Order: sequence, then C-alpha cells, then structure tokens
Amino acid sequence: MSETIAIIPARAGSQRIPGKNIRMLAGHPLIAYSIAAAKHSGVCDRVFVSTDSPKIANIARSYGAEVPSLRPAELSGPEAHDLLFLQHAIESWAPQSTDQLWVLARPTSPLRSGRSIARAHQMLLETPWADSIRSLRPVSEHPGKMWRISGSGEATTYRDQPGAYNGPTQALEKLYVQASSLEIVRRSAVEKHHSIAGKRVLPFFLPEGEEIDLNSESDWSILESMIATRPDLLPPIERSEP
Repeated sequence: MSETIAIIPARAGSQRIPGKNIRMLAGHPLIAYSIAAAKHSGVCDRVFVSTDSPKIANIARSYGAEVPSLRPAELSGPEAHDLLFLQHAIESWAPQSTDQLWVLARPTSPLRSGRSIARAHQMLLETPWADSIRSLRPVSEHPGKMWRISGSGEATTYRDQPGAYNGPTQALEKLYVQASSLEIVRRSAVEKHHSIAGKRVLPFFLPEGEEIDLNSESDWSILESMIATRPDLLPPIERSEP
C-alpha cells in the first residue's frame, strides 16, 4: 500500500493579496482550510506545509500540520517553480520511501473538500497508466476567439482557424484550463520526469464552487459573499492547540 502525503505550499510573499495564506476567513487563517480538507479526506497519512515563514509555520502547526523545517529562501521567490518545493519536501522530509502519492493542496482553494481529495485519490489509484491527476475546468474565454497585435499594430487571430472567430463558440474544440485547486502526483513520476505532473495526466473535475482560486481582492470578495450565505461550503476546522 502506497503512502499518501499532502503538501500545502505557503510562502510568505504575495503580491496580489498581501499575506493571503494566513488572512482570516470566517474566523480562521486561509491555510487552515486546506489543512482541514487534507485531514478530512481520510487518505493522507501526513500533512506537510512548505513555507519560508516562521509565522506561517507556527500557525500551520497549531492546525495540525507538520513543518519539519523552513523552505530555503532560494525556493521561495515569486519565480520559483513548484517542482522545487516539492523536491525539497521529498528529499528532506520523506526520503525513506519511493512508493508515495503527493497531494498538492494550495491554500488559495479553501472550498476544495476532503471528499474531493479522496475521490481524486481513488481515481488515480485505479488508473495505473496515469502519473498524476489534476483538476481542470472548461475555459471561459476560448483561444479560438483570441487575437494578438503585432508590432505594426495589425490584429491577427491567435489560432490558425479561418473564420472560427466569427462562428459559434460551441462549434470550437472543447478546451480546459487547470483549476490549480487539486493535484495528486506519484513520487516516482516526479523523480523520473522532474515534473509535478509527470508525463500522463488524468483529468479531474471538482464540484461547482470548489475550483475557486484566490488571486485578487475581487476573488476574495466573491468568496466571502458565497460563504456568507453558505458557510457549510468551508471544511470544518479543528485546532491542535488552544
């Protein structure tokens, strides 16, 4: 039986929503909801938080997550690839086994439920050809309707599909964008392909609402409006310390 480890990335710097990972939402810091979802899933043997901040580390521990050490500064800048913090966690915190699944649960998706984590986990276990499973959602603006502007000022279509930009959107190929809310990857794929997705990816669709990803103040306002009428959308929280 493989071991399943949740990792929640939460660096201190945030340009669009300052301090977002520990900003208070319905009485708890944002990161607490991803910790809770991982624990409630029933499939995560351990829950790690990867952070460069002692403050975030202490808050994460108070909600039951492990923070064995702080993430090095060189892995914590805005340009640092996600692969780097995952490799750091694998090599530093869980070096003893290669038969592992790693659940990436970003704090910016607080409505992602433990039930969804468990369902995605089971789907990946039942699909041996897949290196990972990743949440997707249909695109809201199709590339077939997009344009680019050249240095001369001319507008040309982004995709080489004559006339597609004038036709109905529903006639275009169905395309999806990653929702960033949930990813699960086999450790063996990370090590073999040097990727947080591996080579072959299984798509996963979250229930409506769970795919929300906080990237701006307007996103935060939308979320607060949602939970004002539906507080049950948030995972229940338990603290490890008073």
